[in-house]
Amino acid sequence: MTREDVYAKLEPIFRELFDQYDGPITGELTANDVEQWDSLGHVQLVVALEQECGVRCAPQEVTGLPDLGALVDLFAAKTQA
Repeated sequence: MTREDVYAKLEPIFRELFDQYDGPITGELTANDVEQWDSLGHVQLVVALEQECGVRCAPQEVTGLPDLGALVDLFAAKTQA
């Protein structure tokens, strides 16, 4: 799966979870940019994306990611494997 494919799956999930955010969804987006994106929101985002992409991530893989682009890169890599 390409980064573009992951973004296509991610956008509707992101918009539903963080419905108060109506800005662009880019790789530079961080939790600091989205008021609703807290630790629980991060877990919900990861779990929903795991289900959508058919992969699983270890907790240490998804904690401490610097931005949304890093999350997309992780999922793109996992779907390639």
